[in-house]
Amino acid sequence: MKDKLTQEELKNIQSSVDIVDVISSYLSLTSKGKNFFGVCPFHSDHSPSMSVSREKQIYKCFSCGASGNVYGFIMKYENVNFLEAVKIVADKAGISINIGSAKKDNTNKLQILYDIYNISQKFYKNNINTSEGKSAIEFIKSRKFDLDIIRDFDIGLSLKKYDSLTNLLIKKKYSQKDMIRTGLVTKNEKGLKDAYINRIMFPIHDLTGRLVGYSGRVYHGEKTSKYVNTKETEIFKKSEILYNYHKAKEQARLKEQIIIVEGFFATIRLHTIGIDNVIATLGTAFTKQHALTIKRMAKEIILMFDGDSAGEKATDSCIRELSKIGVTPKIVRLEDNLDPDDYVLKYGKNKMLEKIKNPMNVMDFKLNYHKIDKDLTNNQDLSNYINEMIEELKQIDDDIYIELTLKKLADISNISINVLKNKLGNKQNTKIITNTITTKERKLNKYDLAERNLMYYMLNSKDVAFIYTKEKIKFTNKNYELLAKNIVNYLKKYDKIEMSFLLTYYRDDEEILNIINNLISIDIKDDFTQQEIYDYIKVIKERNINKKIKNIKDDMRNTNSNDEKKKLLEAMLELKKKNIEGEQIYDK
Repeated sequence: MKDKLTQEELKNIQSSVDIVDVISSYLSLTSKGKNFFGVCPFHSDHSPSMSVSREKQIYKCFSCGASGNVYGFIMKYENVNFLEAVKIVADKAGISINIGSAKKDNTNKLQILYDIYNISQKFYKNNINTSEGKSAIEFIKSRKFDLDIIRDFDIGLSLKKYDSLTNLLIKKKYSQKDMIRTGLVTKNEKGLKDAYINRIMFPIHDLTGRLVGYSGRVYHGEKTSKYVNTKETEIFKKSEILYNYHKAKEQARLKEQIIIVEGFFATIRLHTIGIDNVIATLGTAFTKQHALTIKRMAKEIILMFDGDSAGEKATDSCIRELSKIGVTPKIVRLEDNLDPDDYVLKYGKNKMLEKIKNPMNVMDFKLNYHKIDKDLTNNQDLSNYINEMIEELKQIDDDIYIELTLKKLADISNISINVLKNKLGNKQNTKIITNTITTKERKLNKYDLAERNLMYYMLNSKDVAFIYTKEKIKFTNKNYELLAKNIVNYLKKYDKIEMSFLLTYYRDDEEILNIINNLISIDIKDDFTQQEIYDYIKVIKERNINKKIKNIKDDMRNTNSNDEKKKLLEAMLELKKKNIEGEQIYDK
């Protein structure tokens, strides 16, 4: 088993996939000219600002500046390191590779936690299939689940004995410190004990599918917390994790739809009727990170929280968090205060599918939500209701959507639509958009522009790199000078230059990588003429000669020798002549 791959192997894997096909498996892309465009998943985006080039095999966002090749996209999107991204690309290409674990902490500190979790899962899964697991299995059956569910979702059981897992880990030679770090073992005045005792164990995975935590559920009606989640650890971050994400993501991308529910049993129940594009929150606050993760999964997002008032509040909270990043979900509300699990049991598969096919829009939800605890026959309550809805409409920038909602509000409130329009006024869109890049690029003078553009075309053309060498160009921008020399060395080795492979080749050189990525992200036409290249060279030569002339003038001011001044003047006149002729003089 190898710890690393050669440049040739990395290039072969990268060449075996098309970046357009790979990214379109994550995002919806639309062809426009010779490139493809989609909504960037790496910032709060509303319109397609990410360009993907099939010709160059790179992507770049014109809004936030994110750019790279297929490995870079997967690293950023899947939150994995380079070798894990290579594994993912190789899998997509059908190429078998044999390399070591790609994401080990240098000191193996995190890997120890993952290892302990893998042991715990085997332990819990074994427990539920023993005589001690009979009651747990009966409980699962009582919820109208068959036993295949235990296997499909790796459901297990923690035992009644307070230190059963602890003793197993001690026998495996794990330290007390590492056991406690996992959140699976706790310590009190009596010593170490299991964090989970006599609970049905639902494993929780991170976005890449690694086991990082549990939710333990009581099943004997104990008067204690129904669910207990693993405490926050180095590998379990509640603000980032969504239950069943690792299984649902492919189905969500295929269907271009993701359904969000509140609980484990809701997720599992929908699975039993063939709905697998489902994820669940973990009973914690819905965060911006959750929203960004969900945004990447599918174009259509459906919120289907429990049908009670708590579910309504959770839906509203989720809508607000999603709206901050430019996402407008659809909503399914379930009657009789039922959650999705009980709804399927009571009304059946077909009615649930019908609900999902016909979700309500956000404003229809808001029209109902803001009625809660209000008596619309009471003038003050009615006024509050109208004002709350007007504030909601101020967040919308679709005039037709606003008009339709105002008509519904007029019908509900029995207030003239003209009065409501006056109340809304000539609003400015007050919707808050976070993380949007607003800083304008510094305006470049002709010399900086010439250096930047020549460097960009060197990244794309062997011929331009050859001209650079032939003309003995010297960049005043030290970053470009460094990159240019590296490109020349790369060409000596490979005799061909492709920007997407340069990113792989220099992946461990952060300085070079940053320079390339900054150049990729600029908005510049791809086509060029030889005349344009020589025009850039002329300007760069002019800058260098002007710099030389300035140095001579400084020397003239600092000398009292007439002979020296005469020699410097002659040198300056020669430089000006060469400048006109387009020749180049450099400092030695």
